[in-house]
Amino acid sequence: MVAVRRAIAPLLLAGALLLTGCEEDAPAAPAPAPVTTRTVTPTPTTVTPSPSPSLPPSSAAAPPVASGKVVVLDPGHNGGNGAHPAEINRQVPAGRGQTKPCNTTGTATNAGYPEHAFTWDVAQRIGKALADKGIRVVYTRQNDTGVGPCVDKRAAVGNDANADAVVSIHADGSTAAGANGFHVAYSSPPLNAAQGAPSTRLAQVVRDTMRSDGFSTSNYIGGNGLSARTDLGGLNLSTRPAVLVECGNMRNAAEAARMTSAEGRQQYASAIAAAIEAYLAS
Repeated sequence: MVAVRRAIAPLLLAGALLLTGCEEDAPAAPAPAPVTTRTVTPTPTTVTPSPSPSLPPSSAAAPPVASGKVVVLDPGHNGGNGAHPAEINRQVPAGRGQTKPCNTTGTATNAGYPEHAFTWDVAQRIGKALADKGIRVVYTRQNDTGVGPCVDKRAAVGNDANADAVVSIHADGSTAAGANGFHVAYSSPPLNAAQGAPSTRLAQVVRDTMRSDGFSTSNYIGGNGLSARTDLGGLNLSTRPAVLVECGNMRNAAEAARMTSAEGRQQYASAIAAAIEAYLAS
């Protein structure tokens, strides 16, 4: 949103001046600060001005459209998962009568930069951008050194927070030749009302915004940047509008370079934050 500010100076007589963005991995195959209106008062002259027309009072800046909303951010995986195989391999409910491992270790670039570090960093950047707009941000994990939480617990965080949107951040690890691009997954067919039109619309807004910001849609998973899924526990168990964003393929050299750089992670975060804002405002 762009705040429009106008400075209106009174008219004086002659001599006066006018101043002027893999909960489970896929199958292998910030915003401008509020503007403060500043009224510049001309320096008085010896000329006696005629009465000025009545001016409307300056109104205070309206609160952001999304102020008061709640967003849950779910950074995929966790830094301690690899050291606790028994815990993360424990079977938990995954919706649709399925069970799945509690969590996974995630993937990494060929140079070893881990998915859990990428998702944590991007989620923190998204969260800051949203919080600056008055949006309450809740995270499914509080650091990048712990274990889990399990996918069912991650879903419960969004449900318990009565989130207006739940966005899970991931990156893929496909070794297929030439595999690249992002896609947005959502639970389908829907198991409740929130998984229907609200989640589908959230997925479309994230897809459209990321594409507008120069990110290419996946050429190997889903279609046109969207992927309807039945097997992602965090989405199946959600009773709030929820999507999972696979930001790209960490095994692709170009995308790995982008994910590894702070500038690239900020680009992902800015696009996803803008998409969430747009969804909340619509």
